[in-house]
Amino acid sequence: MNRRQWIVIAGVSVMALLTGIFTSQWISQSGLASEPSIKAFFANPWQSPDGKPVNSENWQGKVLVINFWASWCPPCVEEMPTLDQVSKEYASKNVLFVGIGIDSPSNVREFLQKTPVSYPIVIGGLEGSNLAKQMGNSQGALPYTVIISPSGKSTFTKLGKISEDELKKAINGAL
Repeated sequence: MNRRQWIVIAGVSVMALLTGIFTSQWISQSGLASEPSIKAFFANPWQSPDGKPVNSENWQGKVLVINFWASWCPPCVEEMPTLDQVSKEYASKNVLFVGIGIDSPSNVREFLQKTPVSYPIVIGGLEGSNLAKQMGNSQGALPYTVIISPSGKSTFTKLGKISEDELKKAINGAL
């Protein structure tokens, strides 16, 4: 190859790299949940994995950590022990974690038998996926975490696996 071909190859490679960097930034962006989407979240008729109704009014007035997840999502499964541990640490500080399973009730029940968590899990299904999009998850990917302040305002969202430090910093910012 001559020098000109190497320059073209290098230029195309740099452009591909920059495109990848900017695309990954765009994909991982999420906006804060809007007030109407938060109202829709609390108004949704949630059910536990065993089909019992769950009263979301009990979730209001707390720092609420909402985690949209699925049993078939490896990063969701990987972050659940961290979510469970942090939920226990912050339980006495008026912080409540709620997992929204974007899965069938039977899959969620089966998963929770193998991997129990101490915070409430409700079934989201297709409506839960739509609600996650309304709450700022424009990509519709999982896991997706939203933090709501005691006053009902969104203070943080994260698309993708959340670290313990990132989670604690976001919760502390909402307290």
